[in-house]
Amino acid sequence: MAQSGLNSTVKLLGTWGSPFALRAQVALHLKSVEYEYMEEVLNSKSDLLLESNPIYKKVPVLIHGDVSVCESLNIVQYIDESWPSDPSILPSHPSDRAFARFWAHFVDGKCFETINAVAGAKDNDVRMAMAGNLTDCLTSLEEAFQKSSKGGYLFGGENIGFLDIACGAMVGPLSVVEKFSGVKFLSEDTTPGMLQWAEKFRAHEAVEPYLPTVAEFLEFAKKKFNVQ
Repeated sequence: MAQSGLNSTVKLLGTWGSPFALRAQVALHLKSVEYEYMEEVLNSKSDLLLESNPIYKKVPVLIHGDVSVCESLNIVQYIDESWPSDPSILPSHPSDRAFARFWAHFVDGKCFETINAVAGAKDNDVRMAMAGNLTDCLTSLEEAFQKSSKGGYLFGGENIGFLDIACGAMVGPLSVVEKFSGVKFLSEDTTPGMLQWAEKFRAHEAVEPYLPTVAEFLEFAKKKFNVQ
């Protein structure tokens, strides 16, 4: 099996509007890893992308020396293990790691499924039904946040960690579906912890340079879902 050392060249293939590429960018920033960011045009995928991710043919892809790592959550874990210096991204205790991984997969499954359904709905009744499902998802995440935040503003307590990075991919898309549906999904009444978490996450020094503005996300989503 190919091996890559800490000093091997690092490249990240992504697109500016990808919430999943954001995860890799945040993890690399936290670990102070120097890397080359390579912007992909997804309607004209590069040979490097097709060679590096021949199964799914999508970003993000982390290229570390002669090793290619695909899928954003997998990339974040690879970064944490390959550059083991502080700060640690994954929790140290096995039960906390299992908790974080479970909810991260919940985000990529249930949450993004309903976000896409809200954004892509053409019928308003369908959109509002899907909005109700998304509210339920975020209520569940609020409960998870209250269990894991330890009184802090992040899932990792005071330090940004794996579950923050996983959930952080939703920040931009949530702002878009709030505009599309007119529903405030994060609110002081229903999700006070997640509301403060989102503000803290956006402002974090490892996040702010890479997170597009709400206006940029909205323009991207209008083109993607053909919404005026």
